[in-house]
Amino acid sequence: MAKNYYNILGVSKNATQDEIKKAFRKLAHQCHPDKKGGDEAKFKEVNEAYQALGNPEKRKQYDQFGQTFGQGARPGGFGGMNWEDFARASGGGGQSQQSANFDFGDLGDMFGDLFGFGRSGGARRTRRSTRGNDIQAEMAIDFREAAFGTEKFIDLYKQNTCSKCSGNGAEPGTKIDICPTCQGSGQVQQVQRTILGSFQSVGICPECHGEGKKATKKCRHCGGDGRIKENEKFKVKIPAGINNGETIRLAYKGEAGARGGQAGDLFITMKVKQDPEFKRDDDNILSEVDVSFSQAALGDKISVNTLDGEIKLKIPSGTQSGKLFKLKEKGVPHLRSRGRGDHLVTVNVITPDNLTKQQKKLFEELANT
Repeated sequence: MAKNYYNILGVSKNATQDEIKKAFRKLAHQCHPDKKGGDEAKFKEVNEAYQALGNPEKRKQYDQFGQTFGQGARPGGFGGMNWEDFARASGGGGQSQQSANFDFGDLGDMFGDLFGFGRSGGARRTRRSTRGNDIQAEMAIDFREAAFGTEKFIDLYKQNTCSKCSGNGAEPGTKIDICPTCQGSGQVQQVQRTILGSFQSVGICPECHGEGKKATKKCRHCGGDGRIKENEKFKVKIPAGINNGETIRLAYKGEAGARGGQAGDLFITMKVKQDPEFKRDDDNILSEVDVSFSQAALGDKISVNTLDGEIKLKIPSGTQSGKLFKLKEKGVPHLRSRGRGDHLVTVNVITPDNLTKQQKKLFEELANT
C-alpha cells in the first residue's frame, strides 16, 4: 500500500516548505532511536517522507506519482516508469539492468534502505553520522526566575571529548596514518546482487569508520573513540519571559561525536514552580484581592502585590465583586519582543458576617433608605 508522506509528517498537502521542515525536525527529535523511548522504524519513515517532501522538485514528482508508487506499476517499473527511466532519473544514465553502475544522488536516502545503495560523497555522510547525540534535560525554576530570567548551573554525566587525545583517538605522541583498507577515502566499493541485477555501491570503510585515517596506537584514556564519559558542569542563561514547558537549545552542549565528530545539542525543558499568589496567562499575571463591603461601596486605595512589589490600586465607589482591574506593563516580560504583559487584578467583595447589634442596626437603616 502506498504511503502518504504528508500524513506521516502530519502536514497538509498545501503546507509550505518551512512547515514541512519544522514538522520533520519535531518528529525526528521525538522518535530518534538513540533517545529513550525512540522508535527506529518511525524515525526511518519520517526521514523517508522528508526526503520526498523537503525538496521542492522531488515534492512535485511525488505529488504527481507518489500516491500510485508501488501500485499498478509496469513490471520492473516504479510508479509508471520502467527501470531504465528510473535509472536515468536517478543518475544511472539508462544502463542495462544486468550491469549498472550509477549514483542515486539525493534519491539514495529514499531508496537506500530498500536496495542497499549508498550515495556518492559517502565521506560527507559518514562525518554526519559521527555527530554526538542530543541530550534532553529538565530544570526546575521559580515563578519569578521564569518571569525575569536568571542563570543556573547544570551538571551532566555525558560523553565529552577526550582531554588526553583531543578527540582524535590516538595516543599522544603517536602517528595517525592513512587507512590501508580504503586508502584514505573512507569508503569501500561493494557489489550487491538484487532481483534487478548486480549493482556497484559505495559503503563506509569498516576499518576506519569512514575517517580515512587510523591511529597507529589507540589512546589509552578513551580507547581510541575520542570521547570519555564524565561529569560536566556549566552555566545556563535562562531568558526573561520563558514559560513552563518551553525548551532552551544549547548548541554543541550535547554529547561529543566519536573521533572528533561534532557535538550534539542540549535541550533543556523548563519546569516552572507554581506561585502561591500569582497565576500566569501567556504573559499576563492574574491575582485576586479582597475588599470590604464599605471599601467597595465608598471607594478606597488598597495595596496590591505585583512582580515589582507593592503598588496602590484605586477602588472606585460602587465597585462590584468580580470587577477586573488592569495594571498595564506589570506582567511578564515578552520572551521574543520588547515590553511586558499586564497584571489583571480581580476584586472580591467580602460580605460581612457575625455582625454586632449596632452593625445590624446600621445595615437595617441603610436598607430602609
